[in-house]
Amino acid sequence: MNVCTLRSLDLQTNNFIEDLQTILQNLSSGCVRNSLQVLDLSYNGITGTLPDLSAFTSLKTLDLSENKLSGKIPEGSSLPFQLESLSIASNSLERGIPKSFWMNACKLKSLDLSYNSFNGELQVLIHHISGCARYSLQQLDLSSNQINGTLPDLSIFSFLEIFDISENRLNGKILKDIRFPTKLRTLRMHSNSLNGVISDFHFSGMSMLEELDLSYNLLALSFAEKWVPPFQLGIIGLGSCKLGSTFPKWIQTQKYFRYLDISNAGVSDNIPEWFWAKLSSQECRTINLSYNNFKGSIPNLHIRNYCSFLFLSSNEFEGPIPPFLRGSINIDLSKNKFNDSVPFICANGIDVTLAHSDLSNNQLSRRIPDCWSNFKALAYVDLSHNNFSAKIPISLGSLVELQALLLRNNSLTEEIPFSLMNCTKLVMLDFRENRLEELVPYWIGSELKELQFLSLQRNHFFGSFPFELCFLQRIQLFDLSLNYLSGRIPKCIKIFTSMTEKASQGFAYHTYTFQKGSTKFSFAYELNANLTWKGVEQMFKNNGLFLLKSIDLSSNHFSGEIPHEIANLIQLVSLNLSRNNFTGKIPSNIGNLASLDFLDFSRNKLLGSIPHSLSQIDRLSVLDLSHNQLSGEIPKSTQLQSFDASRYKDNLDLCGPPLVKSCAQGKPPHEPKVEIQGDEDLLLNRGFYISLIFGFIIGFWGVFGSILIKRTWRHAYFKFMNNLADNIYVKCRRWLRG
Repeated sequence: MNVCTLRSLDLQTNNFIEDLQTILQNLSSGCVRNSLQVLDLSYNGITGTLPDLSAFTSLKTLDLSENKLSGKIPEGSSLPFQLESLSIASNSLERGIPKSFWMNACKLKSLDLSYNSFNGELQVLIHHISGCARYSLQQLDLSSNQINGTLPDLSIFSFLEIFDISENRLNGKILKDIRFPTKLRTLRMHSNSLNGVISDFHFSGMSMLEELDLSYNLLALSFAEKWVPPFQLGIIGLGSCKLGSTFPKWIQTQKYFRYLDISNAGVSDNIPEWFWAKLSSQECRTINLSYNNFKGSIPNLHIRNYCSFLFLSSNEFEGPIPPFLRGSINIDLSKNKFNDSVPFICANGIDVTLAHSDLSNNQLSRRIPDCWSNFKALAYVDLSHNNFSAKIPISLGSLVELQALLLRNNSLTEEIPFSLMNCTKLVMLDFRENRLEELVPYWIGSELKELQFLSLQRNHFFGSFPFELCFLQRIQLFDLSLNYLSGRIPKCIKIFTSMTEKASQGFAYHTYTFQKGSTKFSFAYELNANLTWKGVEQMFKNNGLFLLKSIDLSSNHFSGEIPHEIANLIQLVSLNLSRNNFTGKIPSNIGNLASLDFLDFSRNKLLGSIPHSLSQIDRLSVLDLSHNQLSGEIPKSTQLQSFDASRYKDNLDLCGPPLVKSCAQGKPPHEPKVEIQGDEDLLLNRGFYISLIFGFIIGFWGVFGSILIKRTWRHAYFKFMNNLADNIYVKCRRWLRG
C-alpha cells in the first residue's frame, strides 16, 4: 500500500510505551502527514506531552485518551487547521493550556480534555477556545480537572450540544443574565462550589435539553410557580441544590425522566400522589429523594414499571413499607419511621427482583418476618438499629445469593439458626448488640469460607473459641468482644491468611450479579462496620474498612497464655485482648506485628517483662498494658516512652520511663518468681502459726493443768482471785463516795 494515501491509522490497545514525540516524528517524516485524517492511539502506554500538531495538515480526528501523557503543553503548540475531533482524556497533563494551541482550531467540533490535571480560569479557557471554534464546537468536555473561576456566558457557542465542567474547582456566583446555548442537550456542572440562583431565565429557549446535572454545588433554584420548562429531561440531577420547602411542581411536566436526584435539597413536604403515579407510567431507573424531610406514608400502588434504584433514606416516612417496592433492584429506606415490614417482606403476587435492601434505623418491631424464601436474588440485607426481638427467622437461610447480613443493635434472642450455613457467599455477618446466646456456631468457620467481616460483639455467647473459626482464611474483622466466652485461644488462629497478606491498592468494591431475563447486571455496593477504635465507637466504610485488619476478643473470660502464633498475623492493625484472664508472658515475637496501630492487653494477669521486640513497632499509636503483673524495666525506645504512664499503671514491679518509679542501677530487670516466693511466704506463715499454737497450748496447760491436778494450788488460785475481786470492789466504792 502506498503510505502517501494512508488516511486512517488505528493503533488503539497495542501496549505502546513509546514517547509521543517520537511516534509523531516518524509519522510526519514522510508524506503521511499530508494524507492522514484519522489517528487513534488510545488505550496504550504512550508517554511524553502533547507537542505541536500543525504539521498534520489533513488530520481530522486524533484520539490519545487513556495513555500516560504528562506535563504541560508547550508554548507555541497548535492544532491542525482541519482538526474536528480531539480527545486527550484520562492522562496526566497539567497546568494551563497556551493560547496558541487553539489558534487554528476553527473546525473543531468535539473536544475532550477530561480526567487530567489542567488548571487555570474557565473564563480564560473559554475565551481562547471560542476565538476560532465558537461557530463549530458541538461537544466540550472539561470534567475532572482542576479548573477554577466561575461560569461565563456560553451562548457564544451557537452549536454547542454537550457541555461538561463537572468535578472541577469552579466557585463564585453565577450571574443572573448569563445564558446557555439554545441547542444544548447535555449540561453537567455537578461537584463544584458554584453559588448563586438559577432561574427560569437561564433556560429560556432551551427546548433540546435532555440532561441537566447541577448537583453538589451551592446553588439555589428559583422558578416561577407556574413555570413550564421548554424541555423534557431524561436525567435530572439537583442533589444538594436548594429547591425550597415544597416539592418542585415543574417536575410534574417532565414526562420521560428515568433519573431524578433531589437529595439533600431542603424539601419538607408530603410527596404528591401524582409523583408516585408517574413512576408507573414511565421507565424509571433511579430516584433519589434522600436527606430531605419528606413526610407521610407511601401509598400501596400497583405499578408496572419499577424503579431499579430507589433511595429514600433520611426522611420522615412512616407507616408500613408498601409491597410494590419489592419490584426494585436496590432500595434504601434507612433512617425513617417505618413501623411495619410484614407487607413488604411477606406479600404475595408481586414480582420480586430485589437484590439490595436497607431497612436500617427505622421503628420496625416484633419478630423479623419469616417470609424470605421468595427473594432469590437478594445479596444485601440490612435490618440494623430497629426494635426486632425473638429469634432470627430460619427462612433467611434460603437467601443463597446473600453476601451481607446486618442485624446489629436489635433485641434478637436464642441461637443463630443453622439454616444460615446455606448462605455460603456471605462476606459480612454483623449480629453485634443483640441478646443472642448459646455457643458460637462452629459452622461459621467450616461453611462460610468467603466471610471477611464477623461481628458478634455484645451478646450472650458462652463456651469456648471453636477451632473451626480458624478456617476463616479471608477474615479481616473478627470481633467476639463483650460475651461470656472462655478457655484458650487456639494456636490455629495463625491461619487467618488475610491478616498475613498486604491489602491490594485501590478501592475495595464488593459486587453482586443480578440477572433479569436473559440480561446480567453487575452492581457494586458499600460495606460498613462499627468498631470500638481507640476507645471510641466509630464506623468504617469502603476502603477504610477494607484496609482494617482487626481482632477483638476483649471483655470475655479467656484464659491461658496468649499464643505466640498470633504474631504470624503480620498485617494486623488492631489487636484487643483486654479484660480477660490471660496469664503467662507477652509473646516475645510480638514485634513481628509491624503494622499494629492499636494494641490493648490491659486488665489480665500477664507477668514477666515487656518484650524488647514491642519497641520495634513504629506505627503503634495506642498501647495499653495496665492492670497486669508485669515487671522489670520498660524497654527504652522513642515509641514506648511516648505513651502516657497510665498505659502501664498497676504493674507493681514495672519501672523506668514514662513511670516515675526508677529501676535499680546496675541490676538487671527484676523477674518476679511468683511461685517460689509464694512457697517461701507459705512456709514462713505456717511456721509462725504453728509456733503460736504450740506456745498457747504449752502456756495454757502449764498453768491451768497444774491448778487442776494439784488441790492446794487450786485453792490458793481461787483464794487469790476472790481477794483480788474484793479489793477492786472496796476501792471502787471509796472512789465513788469521794
